[in-house]
Amino acid sequence: MVFYFKARSEAGDYTIFMGLDKYENEELIRYGFPEDIWFHVDKMSSAHVYVRLHKGQTVDDISEGLLEDCVQLVKANSIQGNKVNNIDVVYTPWSNLKKTPSMDVGQVGFHNSKMVRTVRVEKRINEIVNRLNKTKVERKPDLKAESEAVNVAERAERKLHLREKKRHEDLERLEKEKQAEMRSYKGLMVSENMTSNKQIASGSKSLQELEEDFM
Repeated sequence: MVFYFKARSEAGDYTIFMGLDKYENEELIRYGFPEDIWFHVDKMSSAHVYVRLHKGQTVDDISEGLLEDCVQLVKANSIQGNKVNNIDVVYTPWSNLKKTPSMDVGQVGFHNSKMVRTVRVEKRINEIVNRLNKTKVERKPDLKAESEAVNVAERAERKLHLREKKRHEDLERLEKEKQAEMRSYKGLMVSENMTSNKQIASGSKSLQELEEDFM
């Protein structure tokens, strides 16, 4: 089971979600999207909370309001963290999550610790938590199928981009060949490369002689 929440409207159209337990967390780790940002209470047990950004956005695009919704939800879903003040919440892009065979179910590490950010949460703000809980929806999605569908769509988009790029390159090449041909043709037509009747007459034979030869 995955729980979905709607972030505050002024932050934009964003969905925040988390797994029911460590087994759901394992699926979320495995089948995340490039736009997903992962949140967890630092050095304490807590839910794995994600926010799905819009395509092309990065962790730098998270607004203050959206960040506050995410960290408050993480804190509220940590047995220990929910009871104390001044806790730290860490967050990082889904692509930075590292999973090795030796790790327990739901456990995760990082590929690059420099990509992990930390924010201090002074206390639980019930107004925020209650608002988020009112938007809560439970679903049991096929995370693998959703991930594969996105991958298929992205591959198709990349192929289309490559076709358009090749078409553009072919058009540029044809235009260059056309321009080169035009320059070559103009070079043949310049006066210094053309032979006039007067120039022929000044040669070893007269114009009349050349005409008689032709006949």
